[in-house]
Formats: sequence, structure tokens, C-alpha cells
Amino acid sequence: MSRLSVSRLAGLFTAFVILLGAIHSAAHAEDKTLTVFAAASMKNALDEIDAAYTAKTGVKISASYAASSALAKQIEQGAPADVFVSADTDWMDYAIKQKNINEPTRVNLLGNSIVLIAPKDSMIGNVSIGPGFDLAKLAGDGRIATGDVKAVPVGKYAKAALEKLGAWQAAEPKFAMAESVRAALTLVARGEAVLGIVYSTDAKVEPGVKIVGTFPADTHPAIIYPVAATTTAKPETTDYLAFLRSSAAKTILEKYGFKFLISPTT
Repeated sequence: MSRLSVSRLAGLFTAFVILLGAIHSAAHAEDKTLTVFAAASMKNALDEIDAAYTAKTGVKISASYAASSALAKQIEQGAPADVFVSADTDWMDYAIKQKNINEPTRVNLLGNSIVLIAPKDSMIGNVSIGPGFDLAKLAGDGRIATGDVKAVPVGKYAKAALEKLGAWQAAEPKFAMAESVRAALTLVARGEAVLGIVYSTDAKVEPGVKIVGTFPADTHPAIIYPVAATTTAKPETTDYLAFLRSSAAKTILEKYGFKFLISPTT
């Protein structure tokens, strides 16, 4: 074999090694991205937490926000996700039953409350929500927005509260059922609904609405946000879940109005 041929072979081998290294680096970089499926109400707080986590570890977070019901169904259908954050225990239980969740990683992390909202410039003032509360009369000819009461957690909580107060039957025809709590929030902010029932945390981040009443905690099931790794989660997920339980995450979550239900780690 001529020296030129040997030189060419050596050059090709070197290029091949460099190419393999590039492919490995790209694959490794891709592995450093975690996919988080989280309830729509988590968006503002979780975006801030994810940015802090990426700054600390270099691991990127790709977050997808929607109704917990939709996310659980997507995971069931094979959508790639490392972490699931649900706005109620029912949909986490569902995902566990479908064997899509690594159950030992589950933590009931957060609490929340539901409130009655109106557009910021509405003439509706503060109302007392208790026995005798007449939501239908308060809404008049307008619509009331909340999540789909058959599937979306905030809608399920809203219906339970109104049934407890004896206000559901009269108000039901006035409801506009939205696909998520953020969609319901938007309907009120745009004035397309005169009232809405959303989480207090959502109302606080939307300048186009005001809180006019708070539903007593004893009118509906406890609002609990469980978090867990999926059965296909990447190894880095363990560290991410630990960060969600940390004091740093607690500070951010409480700033947005969530109740931290566990003792934070350092």
C-alpha cells in the first residue's frame, strides 16, 4: 500500500472518530433534557423553578402544560415524559393504575384553593361564599367559566363546592366549560365570561381579573398536587424531583400562592 493510501486511510479514520464523538456528544446533550408534563396552573411557578434548576445543573427542562386529565391520557398513549405533576390525586391515581408512573417516587407536594373571579373592571364586588350563595343570580345573563367539570380538576372542585352550597343546579346552564384552568381564566380576563372559578394561584398572575370571593375549604375535596416520575423517566429525574422538594423550590412556589405540603429538603 502506498504512503498516500495509508495517509488517506488515517485521515478517514480520524474523521470517523471525530464524527462518532460528535454523535455521542449530541446524544449526551439530548439526554440532558427532561420532559415535564404539568397541570396548567403550575406554569408560572414551574417555569421559574425550571430556570433555576437549569442554571444550577445544566439540565434543560422541556415543560408541557395542560389539564391534568389531558396529560394523563397523553402519557397513557405513549407521549414521552419524565415527570407528571397533576392538579388532583385522581389523575395521578389513574396514571399509576395504567402503570405509567413509578409509584414510589410520588409525593403529594402542593395545596391550593379555588376562588370566584370577575373581569378587573366588573361592577361585581366582594361576595360572601357560604350557605345561601346564589351564583346563578350573581351571574345574571352572563356566563361562568371553569374547567370541564367531568375531567378538569378545577372544574371538578368547582362543581363539588357548588353542590355542597346548593348552588349547582341553578348555575349549571350558565357554565362555559373550558379545556383547562388557564383557558377559563382567559375567558374571564377577556370579558367573555362575567364570572369564573379558578385556582387562587391563577387569579394572582392574571392582571385582567380580580378575586371577588374564596370558596371555603370544607366545600370541596382537598386540592392536592402530586408529583412523580414516569416509568420511562431518565436517571436525571431523581435529582429534579429532589429539587422540587427543596427550600429553593418552596420559596418560589409560595411566592405564587401554593401551599407547600411537605418539609423541604435543603
